[in-house]
Amino acid sequence: MHRSERQDLRVVNSLPGTPGQPQGLPLRVQRPPGPRLRLRFVAGLALLCLCAPALSRGEEVRLARHYRSGQKMVYATKMHTKAVVHSEPPELQSFLPPLPTDFSMQQQNTVTVKGVHDDGSADIENHFDKFEFHSDLAQHTPDSFGDSAESAQREISEHVVGQDIVAHYDREGKLLGFEGGEGLFEQLDAAYREPLRQALRFFLEQMGGDTLYPDFPVTPGKTWKRKLDSPASAAYPYDVTGENTLRYVGKTKVGDIDAAVVEFSFVNVVRPSAKVLGPTEPLSQLASHGMGVDMHIDGRGQGRVLLALDDGRVLQNHATIHQTLSARLENSGSIPFTNSKIMKLVVQSDSEMDVVGTAK
Repeated sequence: MHRSERQDLRVVNSLPGTPGQPQGLPLRVQRPPGPRLRLRFVAGLALLCLCAPALSRGEEVRLARHYRSGQKMVYATKMHTKAVVHSEPPELQSFLPPLPTDFSMQQQNTVTVKGVHDDGSADIENHFDKFEFHSDLAQHTPDSFGDSAESAQREISEHVVGQDIVAHYDREGKLLGFEGGEGLFEQLDAAYREPLRQALRFFLEQMGGDTLYPDFPVTPGKTWKRKLDSPASAAYPYDVTGENTLRYVGKTKVGDIDAAVVEFSFVNVVRPSAKVLGPTEPLSQLASHGMGVDMHIDGRGQGRVLLALDDGRVLQNHATIHQTLSARLENSGSIPFTNSKIMKLVVQSDSEMDVVGTAK
């Protein structure tokens, strides 16, 4: 190579010199990368491009619920609900029983698969190991009844602990109904009965999978839909219609268990069934007095669930739900405390639930 190609240049008078040293300093000018270096760079970039799609695309998985007779899980659940009550006319609220507007539950359930049927459905027992219930009902009652409200909450916790509820699920994890816990709701004060019944169903749905599973393999980003329709039953005298939209996010680890991450959002409508409601229920009593009753609950929610890849059981579930209960009462004559023949009641509630499961 010729000396001129090395380009060791001396820059003169560009920088002030130091005494005893020349002002010109040697400076090596770097040449543009040669063909070989460019070739290596392009080859490396191509290799990264080939690998990147495989990493982002993720492998295909099949999410399905496979029940195993005798399998046990312990679920720790926390749930918190806040509610706001509106009425027309406003005086209507003074004629209603006090309702809690802020309540929370903490519970631990031992869940056992009691039986698996030929069609893939299963009967699952929920035993309440622990149950704590707190609300602000005492703040909405006269001072003379405040102690009674606190006592009622303690009685609820004592009454629920030790109860067994048997829930029935189809092969896709959809809740078909539940039974057991004789007198679980009937013995409760009316102010607590309905919130607890709704909370119990919500827990059973989320713990069971609530039609989470697609009938085809999925890759990250894939979405699917499932119906949430369910007829009224003696344990839950409400007809439910709705839809769940789900998206597979990818894989993760829960301890040593390989799990799938699934995000979901849902909408549903709940209506009381006149055929199933008992004569002691408030709606039945109103209807028996000649009042027209139209009531429904509109719900929407979202969350994220972790499913075991080996059998589809729920490992963790975080969900939020907003519900609006709308009731319209119509009388043939004017209501005593107002000139109107129509009364409206709206109860809006926001709930948050966390479920964490461990194998037993």
